[in-house]
Formats: sequence, structure tokens, C-alpha cells
Amino acid sequence: MIALSRKREPRPDRPGPERSSVPTGVRAASEWSWRLLTVIALAGVIIYLVVVFQDIVVPLLVALLVSALLQPTVSTLMRHHWPKWLAITVCLVAFAAILAGLITLVVWQVRIGLPQLEHESVAAYNRARDALRQPPWNVTDAEFAGYFRSAGAFAQKDSAALVGGVLKVGTTTGHLLAGWLIAIFATIFMLIDGGGIWRWITRLFPVGGRPAIRAAGDAGWRTLTSFVRVQILVAVVNAVGIGLVAFFLGLPLAIPIGVIVLLASFIPVIGAIVSGIIAVVIALVFGGPLQAVIMLAGVLLVHLLEAHVMQPLLVGGAVKVHPLAVVVGVAAGSGIAGVPGALFAVPLIAVANAMVSAMLRVAHGTPPADDPGPEKVEVAGATPET
Repeated sequence: MIALSRKREPRPDRPGPERSSVPTGVRAASEWSWRLLTVIALAGVIIYLVVVFQDIVVPLLVALLVSALLQPTVSTLMRHHWPKWLAITVCLVAFAAILAGLITLVVWQVRIGLPQLEHESVAAYNRARDALRQPPWNVTDAEFAGYFRSAGAFAQKDSAALVGGVLKVGTTTGHLLAGWLIAIFATIFMLIDGGGIWRWITRLFPVGGRPAIRAAGDAGWRTLTSFVRVQILVAVVNAVGIGLVAFFLGLPLAIPIGVIVLLASFIPVIGAIVSGIIAVVIALVFGGPLQAVIMLAGVLLVHLLEAHVMQPLLVGGAVKVHPLAVVVGVAAGSGIAGVPGALFAVPLIAVANAMVSAMLRVAHGTPPADDPGPEKVEVAGATPET
């Protein structure tokens, strides 16, 4: 008994574990730090590759958005026994016809209203100059011209980073044509065999990680299709609302204003600001200060409706990204790639968030939050189970 209760002394040839001199908190912080640096380095490499190969990446992203827009319609037509090739062809032709119609309508309206716009712009310039000549301003013509040039230079400087992304993509006719061809062919192949393309990508990963990759792909695609459809609805509501305000004010460029708002609404935050400024400036030039104030009120009302009704009810459920992340993402995207970066920032953030969440759920052994459970699979010629 005495021998059993005696403490066992450590043997000289088997020393016990040494206590680390580094505190636990510092050691944990260092482990987090180098992992975080690795993630940041990987993100930097990806951003660098995207910028270098943007002539290929941007058309592929455009094709992905167009495919997400058209794929539900193609699936609906196929469920109504349309051949796959016919459904894809009809959707692509209808999409191209809508784009061509919008461009033709804008060009036609601008050509009609351009002479009046030039005349009213000169008249507005003269009115502003005459008003500033009077007390208490007492601004001379030379000073007014200098202020006008300074404002133009300031606007040009601030918009250089944003417009630079457009100028980089397709700086020559050959690059622009190649980008359009890549976008068209990528859209066609994604609509024909998008699932097969993703299955091929999934097979590049180890077998143990393929279930998480498949779940991430499904979640990302659902998020992208929801985002595109909801964003189109939001853009149409904004365009119709602001366009109607311009129409009731009697502005000759009401339709181009609506189309500009429609296209700009796909760029969160920045698009609303730019399209609102354009609408207010046109109202000021054509109508005067009162019409500009009414237009500003209409723009604010429409965007308040978007921010407090459509964004929480529609966009929030589709994107599931905090508004601060949207603002930071749009700012970072516009700084990196101009207009394309601002356009693709929010869908990329939303898809990445959905994919990472789905992968974590699979890794933790929990089903996706929106998983309806196993679906009944109907096989042609099979007898239904009882």
C-alpha cells in the first residue's frame, strides 16, 4: 500500500513537458495573425490576377449575371416542353432585343432633345452669371469663368478613377469585340451546360471536400439568381418613379433620364447618387430652380422607398449582406476596377458570403438553412411508391 500511494518521480531520461514562456493570448494572436496574412495574400493575388486578365474576367462575370437572369426563364420554358435549344435561343434573342430597344430609344430621344439642351444650357449659364454679377456677390465674368473651370476640373478629377475602369476594359475596338464575343459564348455555354461546368470544377478538388464545394455552388447560384431578379425589379421601380417625375415636370429628356436611372441602379450607392445628380441638373437647366427642387424631392422620395421598403423586404432577403459591407465593397470595387468593380462588387460579396456559409454548414454537419429536405425524384417509366 505504501508503495502504491507513493508519488512516481519523473525519470531522468524522460523529462516532463516544458512550460512555454509565451503567454497563451500572444500565441493565439500570432496563430491568427499568420493565417490572416495568408488569407490577405491570397486575396491580393486573386485581385492582381483579375486586374491583369480583366479583358477575360469582366466578360465572364457579365455572362454569369446574364445567365443568372435568363436561366429561370429557360427552365420554365423547358418545363412547358420547349426544346432546350429553342428556349435558350428565344431568351437570348428577347434579351438582345430589349437592350437594342433601350439603346435605340435613348439615342432617338437624345437626338431630339440635344438642340434644346444646348440652348437651355447656354441660357442657364447666362442666368447664373447675371445673378452672380449682382450684389452681394459682385462676381466678375473672369472670376465666374474661373470658378466654372475649377468645378469642371474637380468633377473630372474625382470621376477619373470611376470612369477609368470603363476605359481600361476595351481600350481598342479589338478588345471590345473580343470581350463581347467571350460574353456571348460564355452565356450560351452556361445556359446549355452550367451544371456540367460546375461539376467539372468540383472534380478538381479532393474527394473529401467535394460535398462542401457542391453545397457552396448551389447556395451561390441561388443567391446570384435572386439578386439579379430583385435588382432588376428595384431598378425598374426607380426608373419608372424618377422618369414619371421628369415627365410631369415637362422635361424633354424624361425617357433618357429613366433609362439612365435604370442602368445606374445596378450600381448600389454610387449609381443612385450619380443618376440623381443628372436628373436634378437636367431639371435645373430646362425648368429652373423650382423644377430642380421638385425633381430633387422626387429623387429622394424614390430612393427612400428603395432604402426603407424594397431593400429590407427584397434585396435584404436575396443578398443577406450588411449595408456597411455593401458600401465598403462598392467603394473598394470602384477604386480597383472603376465601373465594372462597382457593378460586380455587391453580387460577388453576396455570392461569397452564401458559399462560405454553406461550406461551414457542411463542415459542421448541419444542413443549409433553406434546405427543404429530400425531394421526391420522379423517373420516367417508374411506378410511384405507395
